Amino acid sequence: MLQHDASKLELGLGLVSIGRRWGFANVDPPGERQASDLLSCAAELGITVFDTAPAYGASETILGRFLAALPPERRSSLRIMTKAGEHWNDYTGRPFVDHGIDALKSSIDRSISLLGEIDVLQIHKASEDVVTSPAVVEAIDYAKAAGIRRFGASVSSTKAAELAISSGIYAFLQFPLNMADQKFLPLLTSITQAGMHPIINRPFAMGELVATPQPDQTGRAAFRFIHRAVKAGIVLTGTSKPQHLRQNFAAFGDPNND
Repeated sequence: MLQHDASKLELGLGLVSIGRRWGFANVDPPGERQASDLLSCAAELGITVFDTAPAYGASETILGRFLAALPPERRSSLRIMTKAGEHWNDYTGRPFVDHGIDALKSSIDRSISLLGEIDVLQIHKASEDVVTSPAVVEAIDYAKAAGIRRFGASVSSTKAAELAISSGIYAFLQFPLNMADQKFLPLLTSITQAGMHPIINRPFAMGELVATPQPDQTGRAAFRFIHRAVKAGIVLTGTSKPQHLRQNFAAFGDPNND
């Protein structure tokens, strides 16, 4: 299992867009071949963090097939993060939330069967009443027994984030941060002091910030904001198109972001 480099800010790939409709554009996900092209592009660029979830529709299945086809040495160079707590209903084509122990255990078992080794398991939709609930604590113990060693909470409220930080349960905290949504900025010091690693999602506000006539410039500005606010951690970019991923990778690595 690869260790996270806590000394730098790195770009990871969020995979909701390969499994379901999502975001400002709300377009259909790509076919599996196109999704595999995206994953291959990410690996070629040097991206090693892939973030998925059961609630992302077919995302875990597609990622799992891609990983299974890789040579062992290449597979071992990638870090896979998934979640439990929000699930996918194939019949309705919609996600649903269930943090009960049976649902969490079933989700963990399914994710392991699809993905193999999981580097970080996050509690999805981790609200204030969920972050340290007995069912979640039991599910984390269950995951540890299955070989998962690191855990995170994916939150949308600062109160849930504060509870996750103080709990001592989690090594990672995932939350949205962008120029339009800065409510988590005051917690960055507490996250660092607790020895946790931030995972930034929605750097483009689900695509809204780059839905402009000059997306390259606005994308660079969005990443520049993140670089100046967060010194170390993971920033997740979400796209279904290799050309967009290449643009985002270049924008993230712009030396003017330093």
